[in-house]
Amino acid sequence: MKIRIKALKRVVHEDLIEKYENPIEHACDIKLNTEFVSIDGKMPIGFCESAWQSVGPFVKRLANGEENFYDGWMKNKKSAMISCNDGFRPVSFYIEVIEDDN
Repeated sequence: MKIRIKALKRVVHEDLIEKYENPIEHACDIKLNTEFVSIDGKMPIGFCESAWQSVGPFVKRLANGEENFYDGWMKNKKSAMISCNDGFRPVSFYIEVIEDDN
């Protein structure tokens, strides 16, 4: 089954970065509105490994036919909105089934 993963939004917490993060030159390669396709729950080539830790379990569950997470949380029962685990600049990903194996 194919699952689309789309980077929709990034929030940057400048106050937390200033207070807690060591200066770094490069933090995230994901560009907003970029789409990735997972096939059978596998991490797409070029997808951030750290973000996959958060997104991957939901992608795998959707790829295995699970839906309607948290009793109707999403309007589309074959989707989820998951943010990566970067506490300083999290990216929100919309994931959805784009092909059923029926």
